[in-house]
Amino acid sequence: MSLSADNLDWSLIRAFLAVAEAGSLSAAARKLGQSQPTLGRHIKAAEAVLGVELFQRVPSGLALTDAGAALVGPARQMAEGAARLTALVSGQETELRGTVRITASVVVSHFVLPRIMAELRRAAPQIEVELVPTDGTENLIYREADIAVRMYRPTQLDVVTRHVGDAPVALYAAPSLLERFGVPRDLEALARIPFVGFDRSDLILRHMRAMGMDVDRHFFGVRCDDQAAFWQLVCAGCGIGGMQVQVGEADARVVRVPVDLELPSLPVWLAAQGDVLRAPRVRAVWDALVAGLKG
Repeated sequence: MSLSADNLDWSLIRAFLAVAEAGSLSAAARKLGQSQPTLGRHIKAAEAVLGVELFQRVPSGLALTDAGAALVGPARQMAEGAARLTALVSGQETELRGTVRITASVVVSHFVLPRIMAELRRAAPQIEVELVPTDGTENLIYREADIAVRMYRPTQLDVVTRHVGDAPVALYAAPSLLERFGVPRDLEALARIPFVGFDRSDLILRHMRAMGMDVDRHFFGVRCDDQAAFWQLVCAGCGIGGMQVQVGEADARVVRVPVDLELPSLPVWLAAQGDVLRAPRVRAVWDALVAGLKG
């Protein structure tokens, strides 16, 4: 393996690691916010500098060669080191300006955070916000985000967490749907009304079975795993669906279904690297999220 450290640009290692973890150029390009051709050129450049082939094509995308697999560990160490260096620099900032990158679930990003972000922009207009709606897990250590809003307790090491509260969940439906099928008052009546469900996820199925409703995925006449689209389907009258109360009560297109059910609440957590959180701009956004999500 021929290697010149002077020619080993960090961007090449970052591209290699992204493809190694994603398994394809397209998925890695989306993760990095780059074009697929640009990422492909970075991989070829990395192979040229290192003097080895890093990937081989397989039906599902790209697979690591033995040489590539041997480099994943050191590449991750470089990524963590670069992230810590950036975090330390961020922690030395003193001005309330700059960019803060937030990652949150699709539902929270679409229906909860816009109001909080608007208030933040009025209070601190010099802070720029990048919002990443995803139900995946962005890596705070690699600085894929500065702050994460999670609906579960984060377990990543070297990350500061705060439990903001719990978001209650209820069932909602469009008035037109209830006009057609009647307003249910118990589980038996509820089971006779169409529902919107998830497609590949069995989360709703498990909750309904726990409530005593013996149903399978075909019970849902419309299924969608994208939770923002799921909510639009509920609002359009495709079926009953569960949603966070702060979202459902704010939407005039639906009404709460008056069946006495105890649906599990969703815990709301914030997470950030400690060094990053010391930057005034990040702390200001963190505090705005704490105040807004509690409300």
